Amino acid sequence: MNIQIWGIKKCQDTRKAERYFKERRIKFQFIDLAVKGLSKGEFSNVKAAVGLENLIDKEGKEYARQNLKYLVHEIEEVLMENPLLFKTPIVRNGKLATVGYRPDVWGKWD
Repeated sequence: MNIQIWGIKKCQDTRKAERYFKERRIKFQFIDLAVKGLSKGEFSNVKAAVGLENLIDKEGKEYARQNLKYLVHEIEEVLMENPLLFKTPIVRNGKLATVGYRPDVWGKWD
């Protein structure tokens, strides 16, 4: 398995995802969205696996701070410009991906 976790260090679900893989001694790469977002290729793979609407955190502080609830916006463009708008954690294993804390799905990955 080649696990990548995109998240924010302060996010409780991101920390739980890291702990899930550490406890099972599965190596993973953590990418802090506060520092670096997804590349276009990574974004395309994750979007294909989970769907575009599932990637944006409409309940998050950043979404409210930017008043996106009231503005017309292109989701893909907004996410690429501001990685803090992603729901976290985004966990990817090759072409497979999840958004949020999903140990039920990760347990089935081989």
